[in-house]
Amino acid sequence: ACMLDPHSVRFRLYLARPDGQAYGDVPAFLDAMARAGTVPLIAMNAGMYHADMTPVGLFVDEGRETAALELADGDGNFYLKPNGVFFIESSGRAGVMETQAYAGSGLTARLATQSGPMLVIDGEVHPKFLADGTSRYIRNGVGVRADGAVVLAISREAVSLGAFARAFRDGFGCPDALFLDGGISAFAANGQMVTGGADKAGPILAVFAK
Repeated sequence: ACMLDPHSVRFRLYLARPDGQAYGDVPAFLDAMARAGTVPLIAMNAGMYHADMTPVGLFVDEGRETAALELADGDGNFYLKPNGVFFIESSGRAGVMETQAYAGSGLTARLATQSGPMLVIDGEVHPKFLADGTSRYIRNGVGVRADGAVVLAISREAVSLGAFARAFRDGFGCPDALFLDGGISAFAANGQMVTGGADKAGPILAVFAK
């Protein structure tokens, strides 16, 4: 897990290269950044994606929305409601908010990615999680502490959603946290893979020094 002051670093979301071709995975993204002379402090999966690598749900980077907020019902983790949005406003304030609340908030985000399910909502673990269910995978997610710090985390071993949620609430002190992806998740620090990376990735969240 990494704790970051959103006013001291720059968060970005990526889908594709300038020619429109999807990066495809986190190592390919790192290679592209290195060729451009840029090394991200952190890079990891930013949410779920369709077969064509486009995001499932809201995707906003540098104030430009390329995928709309998804309010429909469906199957899979993304639709295990409440789901939610991780966002950063132009002021630098970061937050994690349940999707319906975000839709009615009037916020204008500089960066936003939608995923699901929420892990922690106002200090409470998602009501549909078992304390320690039998569905266990590598998982990555994002939370925001009461002091505004952003926590990015990935499990090194397969864990249940309940255990992962408690890590954010009780271990990292996040009253709100969002699940980003499961067994395919990868995490890189300082341009080097820490865990994962063999699987595909659609949306990628990267953090850069200012």
